[in-house]
Amino acid sequence: MRAQRPRPALTLLGTLTTAATLALGTAGPATAAERPVHVRHTAAAHGLASDLTPVSELLAQRLLLADKVAAAKYGTDTPIDDPEREARILDDVRTRAAGLGLDPDAVAAVFRDQIEANKLVQRGLYARWDANPGERPTERPDLAKEVRPALDRITTQLLAALDDTERVRTLPSCGPRLVTAAGWSAYTHRLDGLHLKGLGRALPSVCAAP
Repeated sequence: MRAQRPRPALTLLGTLTTAATLALGTAGPATAAERPVHVRHTAAAHGLASDLTPVSELLAQRLLLADKVAAAKYGTDTPIDDPEREARILDDVRTRAAGLGLDPDAVAAVFRDQIEANKLVQRGLYARWDANPGERPTERPDLAKEVRPALDRITTQLLAALDDTERVRTLPSCGPRLVTAAGWSAYTHRLDGLHLKGLGRALPSVCAAP
């Protein structure tokens, strides 16, 4: 039996946490207005970009939307877990993956990780807001009209990115490439400890088994 290749996300979280803490201190996630517009060019110029950066960027963007999902649900009867919606999302990406010539189950595994990462951040934010009422959101985003359409757009973009990187994601070097990409995305989005943990949870299925 062929030994299973270790998944990079098992060690990635510690690497990301250390690098981001050294670079950013305790700063929280950057807003869109705070993020530099020349990020991609700067990364390429310094040799920090990876061919998996488009994937890691979308994972980070999707993860940051967990803040809006949590703000929309917090203090309401809407639960963090939504098995029916999650099943619909996974069924949809399996169908769309097959249309792109990708392995439906492998793609569904990637999106399952995104769902779990999103819920991890939501739970962390709930705990933070429960403990610190002054940090609770003052506005409630519209889950149906604002947040879910943004998630749906990222789903389409992520499917395309997985298609574009199919060959790279099967290479033995996928792990180190993913570390580079995710580290850069964590840095540019100024992810705090909770969101770094979420990003680590989002990564395990990106690199396909050889």
